[in-house]
Amino acid sequence: MNPKTTPTWVILLLCFLALLADGYDLYVYGATLPGFLGNPEWGVTKSLAGTVGSIALVGMLIGSLAAGTLTDRWGRRRLLLASLATFSIGMILCALAPDFTWFAVFRFLTCLGVGGVLPTAVALANEFAPKGKVSLSVGAVLLGPPVGSLVGALVASGIVVDHGVRPVYALGGLSLVLFAAVWFLLPESEVFLAARADRAVSASDAAASSGRLRSASVRSASVAPGTRSDQGISGLFATGRLLPTLLLWLVCLLSMLTMFGLTTWLPVIMQGAGFSTQSSITFLSVYSLGCIIGTIVIMIIAQRTAPKYMVVLGFTIAALALVLVSATQSPALLFVGIFFAGVGGMGTQNMINDHIAQFYPPRIRATGLGWALAIGRFGAIAGPVYGGLAATIGGSPNAAAVWFAVPAALGAIVAIIMPLRDRLTSGAAATPAPAGSTTPDRGPETEKEVRA
Repeated sequence: MNPKTTPTWVILLLCFLALLADGYDLYVYGATLPGFLGNPEWGVTKSLAGTVGSIALVGMLIGSLAAGTLTDRWGRRRLLLASLATFSIGMILCALAPDFTWFAVFRFLTCLGVGGVLPTAVALANEFAPKGKVSLSVGAVLLGPPVGSLVGALVASGIVVDHGVRPVYALGGLSLVLFAAVWFLLPESEVFLAARADRAVSASDAAASSGRLRSASVRSASVAPGTRSDQGISGLFATGRLLPTLLLWLVCLLSMLTMFGLTTWLPVIMQGAGFSTQSSITFLSVYSLGCIIGTIVIMIIAQRTAPKYMVVLGFTIAALALVLVSATQSPALLFVGIFFAGVGGMGTQNMINDHIAQFYPPRIRATGLGWALAIGRFGAIAGPVYGGLAATIGGSPNAAAVWFAVPAALGAIVAIIMPLRDRLTSGAAATPAPAGSTTPDRGPETEKEVRA
C-alpha cells in the first residue's frame, strides 16, 4: 500500500499501537521489580533498583528532547521509526543481559527510544485527525500507554513468579513487527511537508534577483507573515507564552512524578504490606485499568469542555483517591483507592498532552509537546527515587500514599492557574488565512481545531 493512500483510521491505529508498545516497555519495569528484588541471581537492592529506574528515565528525557526538537525538522515518520527500532532492540537486549549492570545499560537504551514516541505519535494523531474529532482521536490514541501498562502488568503477573523477568522483556521485542507496519503504511505529516515547502519558498525568494518569481502553487504553501520567527523552542517563549509554557512544564513534572513513582514502586509497596508477589503486581494491573477507564471517561467529558478542566479534575481525583488509600486497612478499599488513583493518573497526563497539543500552533506543536514532556521527565526521573523513599520511610501503603497525594494536589493547583488557550494563536485565528494556505484534506481541520 502506498503510504499516501493509507486511510486515516489506519494512521491513528498505528499511532495507538506505537504508544501501546511504548507503554508496555516503559511501565514493565515496575511490574518486574519484585522479580528482581526476590531473585539472588540479580543481586538487586531497593536503593539500586530506584537508582537504575531513574537513570533509565534520563534516557527517556534525552529521547523526548531530541524528538521534540528534531521531529519538526526531520519529519514525524522518520523519528517514529527510529524510536520504535531503538526501544524494540533495547527490550531484546534487556532480556539477554548477563547481569543487572548490563540490564541498566540496555534499559537506558530502551528508554531513549521510548522518549521519542509520545510527542511524535501525538503530533501525528493531532494532524491527521478528522475534522471536529481532534480531541476524540488524540484521546483514543492516548489509550495506548495505559493499555500497554496493563498488558505488561498482566504478563508479568503470569510469568515472573515461575519463569523470572527475562521472558517479559523478550516479548517487548515483538514491536519490531509494528516497525515494519509503520514503514510501509505511515505517511509523513502534511504539516511537516508544508513547512518543508515553505523552506523551498525561501530558496525561491533568494533567487528572485535572477527574475524568477514564486509560482502560485509555491505561494499557496507559504505561511502567514510573521510566523517564521515563531518556530523551534524560541516560539515557546514568544511574547505572551513565557508564563504559560513554564506552567505547562510544571504541571507535566508533577504529573509524571506521581505517576512514575507509583508505577515503579506500587508492587513493592504492596508486597511490603504483606501481599504475595502475584497479588502485589495485581495492584499495578488495577492501577493501569483505572488509567484506561479514566482516559476514556475524561476523553468523553472533554468533548464538551476544554482539556484544562479535565486536568484539574484528574489531579483532584488522584489526590482524593490517595488520601483514601492512606486512611484504610481494608484490601477492598485499597483496590478502590488504587483504581481511582489510576483514573486520575495517566488519564490526567493524557489530557495534559492533549491540552499542550491544542495550545500551541501547528508549526511548534511537536516542539512544544516534546519540551513539556522532556521537562516532565525530570519528574519521572525523580519519581523512582521519590517512590523509593516512600516505600522505605513510609513503610506501609497508608503512609506511602500520603507522599504521592502531595504532588497530585499541587498539580491540581497549578492546572487551575495555567491558561486555557494561547493568546497568540487565538489572535491569529481571527485573521482569515490566505486561500490555499493549508492542505485540502487534513490540514484545515487540524489548524481549525488547534486554534479553537
